Amino acid sequence: MDATKIYRIEVFWSEEDGGFIAMAPDLPGCNAFGDSAAEAIVEMEDAMQSWLQACQAIGRPLPIPQSRSRQAA
Repeated sequence: MDATKIYRIEVFWSEEDGGFIAMAPDLPGCNAFGDSAAEAIVEMEDAMQSWLQACQAIGRPLPIPQSRSRQAA
């Protein structure tokens, strides 16, 4: 199973940035941008994969999801 699928992604429109911002509340500082919500989600999945790999590389445990994943709904 893809570890990125257990973390919730939130997407919102940013007037200031002129696009969609995606973020994962359980992964501090992990966010992405896209011209569409779908693009922001795709970019976010890549960012999450990198974030989780970096965690593992430095020996930090992966965060336990505190919110429902998009798969669990």
